[in-house]
Amino acid sequence: MMKSVLFALLGTLCLFSFPAFASGSSLDFTTSAVGYSALVIFFLAYTLVMGEEYLKLKKSKPVLLAAGLIWMLIGIAYQEQGQIDVAKHALEHNLLEYAQLLLFLLVAMTYINAMEERRLFDALQAWMVNKGFDLRSLFWLTGILSFFISPIADNLTTALLMCAVVMKVGGENTKFINLACINIVIAANAGGAFSPFGDITTLMVWQTGLVSFQQFLVLFFPSVLNYLIPALIMSFYIPKGSPDTIKEVVELKRGARRIVLLFLLTIATAVAFHGFLHFPPVIGMMMGLAYLQFFGYFLRKTLPMSLAKKRARAMAAHDEEAVRRLGSVVPFDVFKRVSHAEWDTLLFFYGVVMCVGGLSLIGYLSLISEVMYTQWDPIWANTMVGVLSAIVDNIPVMFAVLTMQPDMSLGNWLLVTLTAGVGGSMLSIGSAAGVALMGTAHGKYTFFGHLKWMPVIAIGYVASIAAHIWLNGHLF
Repeated sequence: MMKSVLFALLGTLCLFSFPAFASGSSLDFTTSAVGYSALVIFFLAYTLVMGEEYLKLKKSKPVLLAAGLIWMLIGIAYQEQGQIDVAKHALEHNLLEYAQLLLFLLVAMTYINAMEERRLFDALQAWMVNKGFDLRSLFWLTGILSFFISPIADNLTTALLMCAVVMKVGGENTKFINLACINIVIAANAGGAFSPFGDITTLMVWQTGLVSFQQFLVLFFPSVLNYLIPALIMSFYIPKGSPDTIKEVVELKRGARRIVLLFLLTIATAVAFHGFLHFPPVIGMMMGLAYLQFFGYFLRKTLPMSLAKKRARAMAAHDEEAVRRLGSVVPFDVFKRVSHAEWDTLLFFYGVVMCVGGLSLIGYLSLISEVMYTQWDPIWANTMVGVLSAIVDNIPVMFAVLTMQPDMSLGNWLLVTLTAGVGGSMLSIGSAAGVALMGTAHGKYTFFGHLKWMPVIAIGYVASIAAHIWLNGHLF
């Protein structure tokens, strides 16, 4: 409900501040029935997205429908004005933007799923559980690992991995699980803010060429502050004691470590395509998918020989359990890993891109840009983007900023990247990591459990902004 009210107020401000049509071939429908209808459709769709946890309705469904309806209205309106080619060009531009991000994310998700299938994440989880850490040590360990894994594996995947550990060791200790999940969300979002691979928002900024790969690294220290300050305060409230855990041994599947190396090589390829050839990084990522496909081919071809050797060793050791496990081994299949990608997230992203692109063509984003990036100081505007990200979700907010294309310095582009990435940590619904953990730790990590720590998280948010302005002032 809060999201809808804020959108409605912002939309109303825009609707009555400017004339209905602008001169030239670009039409302005902000005060027309088309504009009003598009806003209502978008508000209703996002209201359903907000209620995903309670309605059990996948978030992609309402935005996909909204995108189609909004562009249908735009098509009819531009057809009547004899400028359908303008609308068609805008539609194709948004589709191209989405296609690049879709393929990029699809390759990244395929690699993550391949690592999961090879049991890398299970092995990491078992290692943490088997070490016998106490609750406070686990709080810090899961947080620090979240911070350093998310720049490579993305914040959502990292948060889910660490949440699985917390749920296993936390048992019925609701207080520990709630604090640990908050800590993981903050750490994963903060870690993702200084890497193009850490979050969809940083990826969008990188792909537009506004910030180079190495320039993201100047956000490292502000991101560290964003995580450490609230984590340090919350750590004093962690219950004492150690968890009751059952030790387990996880054996990595064949090729697990080599897939990690191929993923790092894929990242390097994408960076090289973007940095040296000035091509979209998605070209390098798709080339990296070929690395995984060829390696999958190698694993399939050499599987019979590998199984024969392992079976001989197991039989020599009279290990019947190992022989039984070998009988259930299936060949590695890259396309099966592709099918396990987060399709709801990818389709939700399509809906967001097309909805925001449609509202931009209608004229609303230019009005908002006029207020935020002309009448306000850019630093204040970018700080508010982070606050909006906590309420609305950072993906549509960042895509809206990129669509507005405000004239800003590198320091301000880095600032909005930082705020959009870490601002979502202030509320559990502000980031994909928070929403996912509410589902995974249902009843133990909740919206209100997160909300009462918002002032502490806000201190880290303000400190990270101040650190960026102080350390990187020469970039503004």
